[in-house]
Amino acid sequence: MSFLEVKNLNISYLTRKETIVASKNVEFTLERGEILGIVGESGSGKSTIANAIINLIDPPGEITEGSIKIEGKEFCNNEEIIQKARGKKIGFVFQDPQTSLNPLFKIKDQLVETIQTHLNLNYEEALKRSIQLLNEVGIEDAEKRIEDYPHQFSGGMRQRVVIALAISCEPDLIIADEPTTALDVSIQYQILQLLKDLTKKRNLGVIIITHDMGVIAETTNKVIIMRHGIIVEYGSTKDVLTNPKSNEGKSLVISVPPTNKKISRFKLISPEGGEITNNSLNLTNSIIQNWGARNISNEKLLDFKNITKIFDEGSFVKTKNADNYLKALNNVSFEIFEGESFGLVGESGSGKSTIAKIITNLVKPTDGEVFYENISLHKTQNKKIIKKYRGQIQMIFQDPYSSLNPRFKVKNIIAEPIKFFQKDLSKKTIEDNVNDLIDIVGMTRQSLDRYPHEFSGGQRQRISIARALATRPRLLICDEPTSALDVSIQAQILNLLKDLQEQLNLTILFISHDLPVIRQMCDRIAVLKNGNLCEVEKTETLFNNPKHNYTKELIKLMPKIESII
Repeated sequence: MSFLEVKNLNISYLTRKETIVASKNVEFTLERGEILGIVGESGSGKSTIANAIINLIDPPGEITEGSIKIEGKEFCNNEEIIQKARGKKIGFVFQDPQTSLNPLFKIKDQLVETIQTHLNLNYEEALKRSIQLLNEVGIEDAEKRIEDYPHQFSGGMRQRVVIALAISCEPDLIIADEPTTALDVSIQYQILQLLKDLTKKRNLGVIIITHDMGVIAETTNKVIIMRHGIIVEYGSTKDVLTNPKSNEGKSLVISVPPTNKKISRFKLISPEGGEITNNSLNLTNSIIQNWGARNISNEKLLDFKNITKIFDEGSFVKTKNADNYLKALNNVSFEIFEGESFGLVGESGSGKSTIAKIITNLVKPTDGEVFYENISLHKTQNKKIIKKYRGQIQMIFQDPYSSLNPRFKVKNIIAEPIKFFQKDLSKKTIEDNVNDLIDIVGMTRQSLDRYPHEFSGGQRQRISIARALATRPRLLICDEPTSALDVSIQAQILNLLKDLQEQLNLTILFISHDLPVIRQMCDRIAVLKNGNLCEVEKTETLFNNPKHNYTKELIKLMPKIESII
């Protein structure tokens, strides 16, 4: 008898128009001491399976058939048993720790309440156990930090607190749904190592849901690949990744950014199984002419010079450190040349997003200057120059859904910046420009009359790119543009950005914690830590011969699918 046994699990969502099958005939087992990975495209049913195990399928969804047994006891559709098991028997680690923690309560209160709810302990005993748990998950000075609120912790530290909550009542099974998304590589390594150590130490069963194939390769014993609610591959991690038999498996493996070399383009697999060889974007001459693509001069486009940014006590940013201020950037300098792709990497809180906000004029530097075409951006009072600058620098955000107005059709979303920056254009010209832009990002013109919620994550990101291109920018800032996408969709978006840069002569600032992606996308890379610039170097030189110890650590800790294949 297996520790966890799932048999013939079928889950459907019953709507007025149709029945949507979320999972069909799902079967797998998990033993104590094992880590099972579940991967697949967005919407493949990964999280649905996890939610089914703890009976969190929201109406109109329901489990129509199947069995879920833990140590021989039936859990499927047995709410009474599952209520007792949640927290005590089964621990859950969600993707976003911020939403898992109550911002109004101290960490102490949330841990103590959970422990007292499930274990027969008094307050003092529960508090002592809470401190022990924080120590176990690697939070230093636990007796002091337990008095803090969630917002006083970094993303990685909050995830550690969530894991402490998940193991607080000594569960036998932990389900972790995208536990490392949006975490930098060093924190990601710590979280995954923590889960591996806990699995071994406590003899747990662990299920990790992720789109990161490197995480799967280095963390799991077995892996499930899902597509449209069906398991298309299931077996040992090594067997599945080294010799995938399904088209979905081949697509996921072939789309992974390599960590040991730079490639010109990502390979893609069609649903029918054949490799897509001609997957490059080929813009028509008319589009390129209408765009007004520029000849690349290789001259300095942006000069980020001796920038220091301090958020003081009057700001929304607070810190426990000396003098009640946070030095987000400390005398940072770098240059971006026209036509290049420049990468920014570093852990959370290193200053990457602050740099993007300063360049886009959303935040003023405390000291130093930013020059764009030799014009000091934060000192000029010329409104025409400021407006021109804002149009020439555009941004693609991490979450395309939150950055798109849900009440606007796609055509209105793309047309809005055109109307703002080019007020003299006719309605017909604006319409032609919108059509060109949707063509550029590889979507049909029929898409223009639909709303953002009608598209997948990858399609929404294409719409975001089209909107960013609407002002015909010279500098495109990509802030974690693929972190929420599965690996095959990520490959499509990265290929698109490569094509756009080449054919429209764009300059790109690429911000990411994903080192393999950064390696494939950038000509030069700047490494940041705690607001300080560690080094700036050509990409291959940096990866093959890093100089700074922090850079060496980041490269060493990258999850590598090559480690298993």
